[in-house]
Amino acid sequence: MSYLEQSFSVKFDYKIYFTDSLFKKKNTTLSAFFKERAATGGQKIYFVIDEGVALAHPNLINDIKAYFDQHQEVKLIQDFMIIPGGEASKNNTALFDQIVNAVDVCGIDRHSYIAAIGGGAVLDLVGYAAAVSHRGIKHIRIPTTVLSQNDSGIGVKNGINYKGKKNFLGTFAPPTAVFNDEQFLQTLSDRDYRSGISEAIKVALIKDPEFFNWIEEHAEALSNREAESMAYLIKHCAKLHLDHISGADPFESGSARPLDFGHWSAHKQEQLSNFSVLHGEAVAMGIALDSTYSFFAGLLTEDKLQRILNVLLQLSFNITDSIIQIHDEQSPILKGLTEFQEHLGGKLTITLLTDLGAGKEVHEMDHQLLIKASNYIVDFVTHGMALNASKN
Repeated sequence: MSYLEQSFSVKFDYKIYFTDSLFKKKNTTLSAFFKERAATGGQKIYFVIDEGVALAHPNLINDIKAYFDQHQEVKLIQDFMIIPGGEASKNNTALFDQIVNAVDVCGIDRHSYIAAIGGGAVLDLVGYAAAVSHRGIKHIRIPTTVLSQNDSGIGVKNGINYKGKKNFLGTFAPPTAVFNDEQFLQTLSDRDYRSGISEAIKVALIKDPEFFNWIEEHAEALSNREAESMAYLIKHCAKLHLDHISGADPFESGSARPLDFGHWSAHKQEQLSNFSVLHGEAVAMGIALDSTYSFFAGLLTEDKLQRILNVLLQLSFNITDSIIQIHDEQSPILKGLTEFQEHLGGKLTITLLTDLGAGKEVHEMDHQLLIKASNYIVDFVTHGMALNASKN
């Protein structure tokens, strides 16, 4: 027997910029980025914009055109694509086809850029189209929600939903850059604004107990949309996610995925609700379920569990609903465990909590304990336990 063997490494670099009013002419953040990356000339940029963002910011397209009239490091394609936002954009393969067609018609080559402005779903869709067109076009993300600025928009994953399964088609393809503009957060509904906080709670619970304490202490400020507190939450949460991505398994070749704490049920809940439950809302309920399961599994103390549930409630999250509740072995949400394992590959791997800021991987979930955990959360809400629980 004979064979040849090949091994090589590819280094990825990208920056997350934090700014305000990105497309104001006097803001040189974007133009300086293009100057640093100047190629041989002829670079273009094509924009895909979340419809909800375009409606909330009616001057956005004119501002972008005026910006590139003044800052001419790259050529702006004057036609903009406006697409529906939210999870519906990832369910519609026709939108993917439209973006690929625009790449062809506008002559967007591998030295040019596709920029996406929107929430995480739109960024996922556009990122996937950019990654597979010409085997990879430079992709710029401009997240407009809390969730996408602190989590989904700053990572290396792209994808669309297919065959009724979340992120069934996708790639690992880092963006060329991410620009977080705090101006976009000001027009979010309270529901969308709050939704992204759940991912910060998640990463704090598995990686940073002091960050969880900070969220606990600033829950009221965050609920009241205090800009300074939200800016800190987004930047620190983004840093924790980036630190994890730069670790040993950035493209998730193994079966472990600690950043998906609380997500096995969240992904299924989104699907079962026909995506009427926002991702961050589903994650909040998934965090509650897996934290409570951790308590029943003897891994987490009850006082710490109740601190977690209280923080979620203080931030006005629902921590249970009829979809996620587990009454028996046939409860639909339990199918999420099998689908989570299929998506990861290998054996089932779920992260549970052993403490605030510390996780443990397990490879099975006891359905009877899940039923107990689900019932506990219902009782916690129904009987006002949250109001009586004391903090450490």
